[in-house]
Amino acid sequence: MSQTGSYNKRKIVNDPVYGFINIPSNLVFDVIEHPYFQRLRRIKQLGLTHLVYPGALHTRFHHSLGAMHLMQEAIAVLRDKNADISADEETGALTGILLHDIGHGPFSHALEHSLVQGTNHEDLSRLFMNCLNNHFNGALTTGIRIFNHDHRKKFLSQLISGQLDTDRLDYLTRDSFFTGVSEGVIGTQRIIKMLNMAGNELVAEYKGIYSVEKFLMARRLMYWQVYLHKTVIAAEMMLIHILKRAKQLVRSGNSLFATPPLNFFLKNEISLNDFQSVPETLELFAKLDDFDILTSIKVWTGHEDKILSYLCNSLIQRKLFRCELSTETIDYFHVERIKQKVRQAFGVEEEDTGFFVYAGSTSNYAYFPEEDEIKILMKNGRISDFAELSDNLDISVFSKKVTKHLLCYPKTIVSGG
Repeated sequence: MSQTGSYNKRKIVNDPVYGFINIPSNLVFDVIEHPYFQRLRRIKQLGLTHLVYPGALHTRFHHSLGAMHLMQEAIAVLRDKNADISADEETGALTGILLHDIGHGPFSHALEHSLVQGTNHEDLSRLFMNCLNNHFNGALTTGIRIFNHDHRKKFLSQLISGQLDTDRLDYLTRDSFFTGVSEGVIGTQRIIKMLNMAGNELVAEYKGIYSVEKFLMARRLMYWQVYLHKTVIAAEMMLIHILKRAKQLVRSGNSLFATPPLNFFLKNEISLNDFQSVPETLELFAKLDDFDILTSIKVWTGHEDKILSYLCNSLIQRKLFRCELSTETIDYFHVERIKQKVRQAFGVEEEDTGFFVYAGSTSNYAYFPEEDEIKILMKNGRISDFAELSDNLDISVFSKKVTKHLLCYPKTIVSGG
């Protein structure tokens, strides 16, 4: 950030994707400076994806600033089209999108339900926002209402969480940039310039329909080529089971190195209620980041437990498991044959084969109209559903849930026979 005066908080950030990003107010600067937000510098945006795409080392901090920048641009466009957005609502939208990922834990989605039970990052983001709101004497109230879709101007909430929100626009642009996957490149600026509002809702103007089509196509391709890449899935499943084994050992009374915050979450079964009723729990979570996990895993490579040490060494040395993906359900007998070979090769009991063989499924939607339709503003002022107008895409395909079944196991195990 540039230093233009000892009391000046209107800084600029040099972003590799957009160029210079302006910090628009003292409040936004102070939120960014808070330790809760600075923690996002130590949480990678794409978890273990760098094991496949080496450049994917950007962070949640990068992404949050980028999404805020796009929110600034979107608000400017809407104001030019006579949208009534007050200064308080603008600040609310900016702080809401800035903090939308504040509740992410280490390695983001990979460990979302591993350290904390039945609690997603949105729940924790709300708790962090409320704490920050108390710290800033209620200055984030409007932003929290917009984030929670509890504000009368629905289009502001849709800019934070909707089919064409600034979150998605940034992460597709940023993730394609850092992975080098050109299929994820979208016309971000074009889409923002085509945003408008009708009634109380966010719409896209008809002349931007092809940019919206490309956006949906890019989203679909990025999911299967990057976010749900089979090798990324294998690495994330290994990480999840490393934490599962570590928890099992700690709760059985075994000695295990861990940083203090990680040790707390390994020893205790923490739920959303614990965060709400015991403030210290949230503070401990705020001290957790990727470095806690990686440091501990590096030490665990030498642990006497052969399951934990094998998994940790495999991940650290990038000896990742094979991952079979199929649109059909994985054959039960195929899984059982793999498990039998694992028991013979690693000398483990049947109840421990689950640390070496992972069977499950993964799925996604490119477009989910039941949640929030993309609405198109026609030249005559009529509002139409994007699905009715698109002539290049079969929207029924994009709105259909795509599920792939997976089976992960060590590459040293021969699957045939």
